[in-house]
Parts: sequence; structure tokens; C-alpha cells
Amino acid sequence: MSSALAAFSANPISDLSDVLSYQFMRNAFAAGTVVAIVGGVVGYFVILRRSAFAAHALSHIGFAGAAGAVAIGVNPIFGLLAFCLTSGAVIGGLGRRLRDRDTVIGIVLAFALGLGALFIALYGGDANEAVSILFGQILGVSTADVLLTLGIGAVTLVLTAVMYRPLLFASIDEDVARARGVPVALLSVAFMMTVALAVAISVQVVGVLLIFALMVTPAATAERVSRSPAQSLVIGVAVALFATWAGLLIAFYQPYPVSFFITSISFTIYVVVRVLGWVHDRLGTRRVAPPESRPGDAVLAA
Repeated sequence: MSSALAAFSANPISDLSDVLSYQFMRNAFAAGTVVAIVGGVVGYFVILRRSAFAAHALSHIGFAGAAGAVAIGVNPIFGLLAFCLTSGAVIGGLGRRLRDRDTVIGIVLAFALGLGALFIALYGGDANEAVSILFGQILGVSTADVLLTLGIGAVTLVLTAVMYRPLLFASIDEDVARARGVPVALLSVAFMMTVALAVAISVQVVGVLLIFALMVTPAATAERVSRSPAQSLVIGVAVALFATWAGLLIAFYQPYPVSFFITSISFTIYVVVRVLGWVHDRLGTRRVAPPESRPGDAVLAA
């Protein structure tokens, strides 16, 4: 938005009312809310399963799909979904174990980016519609886009709920889960395809290059302060929602990209939590250290 249209007032309720008086802002808040909830939920398992690189790679792979869709005259979101889902299945199937996963992701990512470059070269026209996916276009989301985002988000959350218990078990201890009869291989594929769905709808808000803001950072923040999976899910969703809503509200009054504000708020919260955690650990170490302990003991204990 632009500061020329409006300015902050002393009444936040009035400000919010002004913001929501615009249809495009209502669409942005609706889509952002869905994406934040999905990102917070799926992001918890992304962190737990150490799959942050996979989420990042899927977003870039999705860009290649969007470029291909533009080249043949199709809505970029469909190309994004097709490439993300296919690549998610391949990564989940071939990279079931952590030691294999990064290699498989790198191979699939390199191939997809090569295809993306080919699609853009073949198109030869104005590829702004695909390029805008790099940084997000939430202020340009239409009502139809909101409904599509809501539908994909609902499917993603239902899949996560269905897989929740076995996925949590397999994420904590894969070998024991396999020994207990949990279909670990199938879960790996299903989870990566679920991440692919979450990535596909998240790029509308923060774009391909900033996907960590909603898919990883809130969940990583929650992991630092929570004591249970349920707490992690709630806190992760809360952080993602706050970053998205605050970012949209600020962007309405400032002539800068929404994605900048969302990523900055999310990152700031993470840094504050890390700093507070470090201070707490240092103070706790000093408190429990016996008077006769050597200076190096506290460092080793920390």
C-alpha cells in the first residue's frame, strides 16, 4: 500500500476498520490467516523431522512449475502445485532417511531449476506473473484465490491430522516406529506431499525466496519455548498469525513489500526468544553452580 492513502492514528480499532474496508485487504487477511495456520502446523513437523531444506527446495521447485504454467498459458498456481506435489513424492520416496534426503533434494532441485530456466526461455514474453511468485503477491489475491487457498489449506490440515500420531512417533524415533509396524516409508511420502501443499499456498504470501518466514521460523521459535507437541503447534500458529497480521497492517500504511514486514517480524520474534533463552540458561547455570566450582565448569555445563 502507500502512506499517501492513510496514516496510523491513535485508535488501532479505527485503523483496522479502515484497512478492512478494502476488498483486497480482506482477501489478503483471509489468505494470510489460512497460510499462517497451515504453516504453523506443518512447520512443526518440518522442524521435528529436520526437513527445512526440503521445504525451501520445494518452494524453488514450485517456481519452475509456475514458469512452465505461464509458458503454456495456465494459471501459475496449478504449475506450482503440480511440480511441488510430484517433487514431494519423489523426495519422500527416495530420501526416506536423513542421510539420503539432502542428496535427493539437491538432485531434484537442480533438475527442476534447469526446467524453470528452460520454460522462461521458451516463453519469451512477460513472465511477471511467474516472477512475482518469488516474493509473494498477497495484496493481489482475488476472492477466487482465497477460496482456492482455503480449500488447499483445509486438505493440508486434514492430512496432517490423519497422520498426526504415527507421524509424531516416526519423527521422534524412526527405527522404533518401523519396528512397531508404523508405515514409515508411506508416511515419508505422504508428509512430503503435505509439505508441498503447504508450500504451494504459502508462496502467495511471502514468495518462494522467503518461505522460511512462515514454514520454518514460527515453528523454530515455538520449539524453543514449548514443553509438548501441542504447545509447539499452538505457539507456532500464534507466531505465524501475529507476523502475518501485523505485517499486513503495517504494509497498508507503508510503501514497502508485505513480505519484508512479515519476515522481519517473524525473525525478530525468533531472535528475541533465542536471546531470552540464552540469558535464562546463563543465569540458571550461575544459580546452580556450587561456590567451589571452577570458572570453566559453568561453561561446560552451559
